[in-house]
Amino acid sequence: MPYIYDDQNVFAKILRGEIPNDTVLETEHTLAFRDIGPQTPDHVLVIPKGSYVTQDHFSQEASDAEIVDFNRAVGRICATLGVSPGDGGAGYRTISNAGTDAVQEVPHFHLHILAGRPLGRMIGKG
Repeated sequence: MPYIYDDQNVFAKILRGEIPNDTVLETEHTLAFRDIGPQTPDHVLVIPKGSYVTQDHFSQEASDAEIVDFNRAVGRICATLGVSPGDGGAGYRTISNAGTDAVQEVPHFHLHILAGRPLGRMIGKG
């Protein structure tokens, strides 16, 4: 079944300037902004400007330029936040939820960068 993009999702509205955001970084293909309900002291959402629903959708259909730009943006954000272990930071976690089992709330691919405190184990035993 092909991915169907909902252009009325909250991130599409942010990209169109209909909803304000606290921008951390904007590039040609990527927008990053602070989460309005942060789960950690540093909680940044990174989204491609293209109409991609999940990470696998983005990985399969985005152009090389979009993919490189997105990944380089993540690196720049981690450096800016001072959380990159390679630069002496204490670390961070990235999360991307896809589909109903992962409780994806917004049908636009987005990567959470979470940092600023110890985060514990990734997933508890269920």
